[in-house]
Parts: sequence; structure tokens; C-alpha cells
Amino acid sequence: MAQQEVARLFRGAQSVPGLREKLAQAQNLDHFVQMAQECGYQFTVEEWQKATGFAVEELKCNVSEIPGI
Repeated sequence: MAQQEVARLFRGAQSVPGLREKLAQAQNLDHFVQMAQECGYQFTVEEWQKATGFAVEELKCNVSEIPGI
């Protein structure tokens, strides 16, 4: 279920006006997931990491630099 929600978020980020820009304002992964949940996408930080195959904490980048977001 969580993988489907993450996939739905990726599609939404491409098709829903302003969603990508809104989520790009997240200060960290926890904030990103919270914002996504407020937009109706239901997954946890752990589910995001499992579905995307990486942990943001391991990367030297901002949430807005995550591919697909």
C-alpha cells in the first residue's frame, strides 16, 4: 500500500499544479512526509525510504533535490 502511495505522490508531483513546489519547501524528510500526508498521501518516513530505495539523511542534498520531487 505504501509503495502505491509513494508512486501516487510521484505522479501527483508531475500533474498537480503547485504540489512539487510546495513539497520542495520541506526542511527535512520528516517535514516532507508530514506535508505529503497533509496533501492526502499516506506513508511514513520508513515507508518512503523503502519505496524509494534511499535515505535522505545519507545524501548531501535538500529534499527539493530528490529525483522526481
